[in-house]
Amino acid sequence: MAKFGKWIGGGLGWAFLGPLGGLLGFALGSMLDGGSSVVGADGQRKAGPTTQGDFLNSLVVLVAAVMKADGKILRSELDYVKANFQRSFGPAAAQQATQLLKEVLKQDIPVESISRQIGRHMDYSSKLQLLHFVFGISKADGHVSESELKLIERISYYMDISSSDYNSVKATFYDNLDSAYAILEVNENSTEDELKKAYRKMAIKHHPDKVAYLGDDIKKKAKEKFQKLTEAYEKIKKARGIA
Repeated sequence: MAKFGKWIGGGLGWAFLGPLGGLLGFALGSMLDGGSSVVGADGQRKAGPTTQGDFLNSLVVLVAAVMKADGKILRSELDYVKANFQRSFGPAAAQQATQLLKEVLKQDIPVESISRQIGRHMDYSSKLQLLHFVFGISKADGHVSESELKLIERISYYMDISSSDYNSVKATFYDNLDSAYAILEVNENSTEDELKKAYRKMAIKHHPDKVAYLGDDIKKKAKEKFQKLTEAYEKIKKARGIA
């Protein structure tokens, strides 16, 4: 179990309670040949604040659910996910996460109950970052299938993310003017003043410092979304001829 210390050690919080804990417990038990008792999946622990481990374990389970959405799991998909994990969290954590992912993929995932658990316990900024990760991984091969898109939308709904924020995150993965408006949660009829206010509001909502407690790796990833906001704002200003 020691070699999974970084992945598990910081994650014995609310992620190991309820349906999410049961799923992770079974997967980790299979990995360690020790049964699901290796984690506190019995619900006896008290849920505390979100930890980096809570976030990462939640991410692994949701990624597995999305990968299973189209009924087939390709080796290329696993390679894409592992590469994404390596860029975001480093080689050691990526290896652990990939091993856990392979075990979770073998199980039936109760998406609604797990997503609702995440929605109840994770702060909003972290949920937005989680959604951003899931979208990014689903499009790692250059295409998001209709089944994957529908599942991600359901996950977002169950996590209690607003439809406007869901559309904003989704739009960051498309490069056109309509997407730029969606990222800022405005439309082509918005005034220049409304655009400025929207940009400031979104910059506060998605500021990387809001997820700094989850660690430098996740904060670095959050900066990508923050940069997309600026790019969207500049794209709209350019299209409108605003200096």
